[in-house]
Amino acid sequence: MSSVNNQEPFSEEQKQYLQGFAAGSGLAQAISSTATFASTLGIASSGAKSDCPSRPEDIHIAAQDRFTAAGKQLVPEELAKRKKHGLDVWDDVLLHAREAKFPKGTDVFLFKFMGLFYVAPAQNSFMCRLRFAGGAISSNQMRGLADIAELYAGGFADVTTRANLQLREIQPPHTVELLMGLNELGIINRGAGADNIRNITATPTTGFDPQELCDVSTLARRLHHYIINHRELYGLPRKFNVAFDSGGTVSVLDDTNDIGFSAVRLGSEICFRMQLAGITGHKQFAKDTGILLKADECIPVAVAVIKAFIEHGDRTDRKKARLKYVLDKMGFDAFLLEVEKHLPEKLRRIPIEQCEPRLQAIQGAHVGVHPQKEKGLFYIGVAAPAARLRAEQMRVLANLAGEFGQSELRLTVWQNVLIPHIAEQDIPVVKQRIEDAGLSWSPIGVRAGIVACTGNGGCKFAASETKRHSMEIADYVDGTLMIDQPINVHLTGCPNSCAQHYIGDIGLLGTKVGDQALEGYHLYVGGGYGTRQDIGRELMRDITADQAPAAVEKIIRTYMERRSSANEGFNDFIRRHSTEELKEFLETVPAEVN
Repeated sequence: MSSVNNQEPFSEEQKQYLQGFAAGSGLAQAISSTATFASTLGIASSGAKSDCPSRPEDIHIAAQDRFTAAGKQLVPEELAKRKKHGLDVWDDVLLHAREAKFPKGTDVFLFKFMGLFYVAPAQNSFMCRLRFAGGAISSNQMRGLADIAELYAGGFADVTTRANLQLREIQPPHTVELLMGLNELGIINRGAGADNIRNITATPTTGFDPQELCDVSTLARRLHHYIINHRELYGLPRKFNVAFDSGGTVSVLDDTNDIGFSAVRLGSEICFRMQLAGITGHKQFAKDTGILLKADECIPVAVAVIKAFIEHGDRTDRKKARLKYVLDKMGFDAFLLEVEKHLPEKLRRIPIEQCEPRLQAIQGAHVGVHPQKEKGLFYIGVAAPAARLRAEQMRVLANLAGEFGQSELRLTVWQNVLIPHIAEQDIPVVKQRIEDAGLSWSPIGVRAGIVACTGNGGCKFAASETKRHSMEIADYVDGTLMIDQPINVHLTGCPNSCAQHYIGDIGLLGTKVGDQALEGYHLYVGGGYGTRQDIGRELMRDITADQAPAAVEKIIRTYMERRSSANEGFNDFIRRHSTEELKEFLETVPAEVN
């Protein structure tokens, strides 16, 4: 028998046993010496390199070192991450809570790793961003969040464009109880802010969608938990977005993400095409890479892309630190070769023409009553004013899902909530209770298609109060016109474009107008996504917020009066006319709107 003390070699069978034991037990990671567990046994680690980092986060240190070795200077955020990992700020949060104080300097940045955003000067308080894989939230979680919002925040939650929720108006003494309460509800929001991977989105109707190619909820959940449990996936060059599209009726806007996995059919096989570098605030949709993946390949490939971004993303210029700029510099082919270095084999490339495309998503299907694939069951899309849910409204939604559904709710990138699994006979009472709570289920009108960022009421970058202005537009237009086609109106407060104004049927970008720096907007039309993707064209410039409702109403009224038929959609009308023609149509707009 071999003896370790006598330095006798292990047999091949013993080596294989010990390798399996180490991998299964996690013992390899517990060895703190510079040598790996495998090397202490004289076993070559499969795929391991001799210069492998001793800590997971050292992949970031190595990337930073490459920039400094080239004579470049790291930005303050990179220096802060180099000094302290963002996941190690818990004691700092405790201290600030005890002393009832807000963070300063780069601590403001590091607190975002805990999901805490100090949003001064817009508000002298924290915002807390959460995480819900694929937008799925249980009745119990929604009900618990209502309690947390009342106890420790402003008594409400905002639905975001990443199928997520945010709590606001949080004071320092409440941060620790709030974070502990979230975790006790099963809401783990580590890395919800700062230079990390944002909430993983998925088709909100996946699992019960009658037209989808496959259920992608498991993929969203698996990537969500992989990220949370891998320290090296925190502290990226900048934020990173990933989406899974099932081919369903409600779009998840996968083509606006850094990575978009889109279900397609190849013969009898359901696979996923990978798109990269969507960033519509920079007028760019994700580009198809030519790569086709099986479902079980999506997570490792996503991680490989993220690691390649970690290695090559810019650490010296925050404005150039997104994946788009890595690809602009390297090119797609060179970047994908870097991705393959993190994978056991080459990626499969199949021309997109060989795949059967998904059916077109149905605009407006995120609001209203819609059939599920299960006979006799329906989901109801609910819209809240300016995407803000008061605590009592959160409890109503939780109770409706528990009483009439399966205790499940879905958040969407359109800033609303779905209640699935409603029996046909229960629809009238559910609709009535939604209305009684001050919420809307109606898909008719501009209100159903409003998307608005936080605005200057809660964000220091915003030039305009988008939440309030969005409701003023909805009230004015819906009070004037009977709109019979879905129309999306996106309001974003700054060029960061959190509300993605460039892809709205009508998009408004916040700005300051005139010598008095009044709140206002530049107005765009004709944006789209998916099979109808396009970047909106500027139609009006420097209109004040007071003029915006009449301007939007006039554009929609012009469309309704001049469209070729009642079935012609708003964007079909917009796209068959030049910008100059559209401006001519609007010449009768009152002088103060021009």
